[in-house]
Amino acid sequence: GVWHKFGHAGGSTRRRIPRPPPTTTTITTHKMKTISRTTMVAGTKAAAAPGSVRARAPLATPNRIGNTARSAVSQMAGAPAGRVVVSRRRDLSLNAVYQDGQKLDRPLRVAIVGGGPAGACAAEECAKAGIETFMVERKMDNCKPCGGAIPLCMIDEFDLPSEIIDRKVNRMKMISPSNVEVDIGSTLKPNEYIGMTRREILDDYLRQRAEENGAKVINGLFMGMEQKEGEKGPWTMKINSYEGEEKKKVDLEVDVVVGADGANSRVAKIIDAGDFDYAIAYQERIRIDDDRMKFYENLAEMYVGDDVSPDFYGWVFPKYDHVGVGTGTVINKPAIKEYQDAIRDRAGDKISGGQIIKIEAHPIPEHPRPKRIEGRVALVGDAAGYVTKCSGEGIYFAAKSGRMCGEAIAARSKQGTQMIGERDLRTYLSKWDRKYWPTYKVLDILQKVFYRSNAAREAFVEMCSSEYVQRMTFDSYLYKTVVPGNPISDLKLLWGTVGSILRSNALRVSQGPTVTFGRK
Repeated sequence: GVWHKFGHAGGSTRRRIPRPPPTTTTITTHKMKTISRTTMVAGTKAAAAPGSVRARAPLATPNRIGNTARSAVSQMAGAPAGRVVVSRRRDLSLNAVYQDGQKLDRPLRVAIVGGGPAGACAAEECAKAGIETFMVERKMDNCKPCGGAIPLCMIDEFDLPSEIIDRKVNRMKMISPSNVEVDIGSTLKPNEYIGMTRREILDDYLRQRAEENGAKVINGLFMGMEQKEGEKGPWTMKINSYEGEEKKKVDLEVDVVVGADGANSRVAKIIDAGDFDYAIAYQERIRIDDDRMKFYENLAEMYVGDDVSPDFYGWVFPKYDHVGVGTGTVINKPAIKEYQDAIRDRAGDKISGGQIIKIEAHPIPEHPRPKRIEGRVALVGDAAGYVTKCSGEGIYFAAKSGRMCGEAIAARSKQGTQMIGERDLRTYLSKWDRKYWPTYKVLDILQKVFYRSNAAREAFVEMCSSEYVQRMTFDSYLYKTVVPGNPISDLKLLWGTVGSILRSNALRVSQGPTVTFGRK
């Protein structure tokens, strides 16, 4: 497809305009063997079965989408190229019970619930391996309230095109409760930056890429699921499909389910995965004039203080033709709008006169769920609770967890040729915890130490003026590793931080108590 930019009343977006499908398509498999196949030409005469619902799948091959009577998805003779029909007939369901590790006489069938970065990356990996893959997404143009920052390593690792990056931020300002500003970015190399994206653009790109690799995308709302044949039997997915002009109820039967359906995950509730604390993130997209927008061309701002959040930070992040201005909190959710007013006041003249073009709010998990695997069901992304404390970052970890889960399913099923079980899915979980547990732990400690009071926040901002701290922070963020420090520099930093906290505490006592919104 070709990316185009166009403007409208709600802001600017990019859409991929697909080219007409060719009669013969050349694709590259996961084993890097180039093969050719002939797709059906639109226009041949055939009618869909009554009550059927179409689901997009441009690169679905007939032998992959179920050529047996048990397949819940059948290719329609004469349907437009790459289209499939999800049937509601019971005789087209999976009703065989397979033991873990048992050889299959058909491809493994996986449903991914959710089409954000986690779901799209899981679907891409499964589809590339020859697994029959379904991705269910309720809202294709969803604009999740999100700062939209992604690290440099994600752009390379996930092969993201420059067109989906709105801004390349290489300068930041940390602004303390007393409005002391610290400039950050002097340690960055010329080619290093933080990418700023809009979620509706990023998510759409990742979904389309999964679809191009063979995943079948169903535009519908996941309502629930059950195992009618016992714990080793298939899952029957209940979906309200929005394909076509009217809503239709669809049953889809699969072997494995991946829950990538966000903090309020229905999949997590069904497997009794447990609850977690969550933050409310609130963001306004504000269009400002060109002169003010130029100020934020490659600059992001982070504000800390009890006025903007009692346990997080407020932000002003540049996007394509506007800025995202937002905040979040866990411990005082009813006051979120007061905190949002405060971040706008703190930004002041830099965003004054701007037009609010969109308001967004969404829950964000604070820690991983107690259970992330149950039987043949796995959770990834926000559904699993993969958002870091202190920074609130989740996009990279969502995409990475989806990819790791998809890779584990592909490897343990031997490219979709044998059944897998809980033990197989846990290989993804073990790798994830080994790789990222230190990152989550360090950021958890930082939040507890530096976000607990304005005095600690003042010390945090003062600490950020150190080039050593900036280098360590950016290296850890941009490349997703916990960077080992220099012991002598670490000791100096510790003493300096303690001194900053003591000075800030003394200042707080002399000024009297601060006010936090919404509390009695």
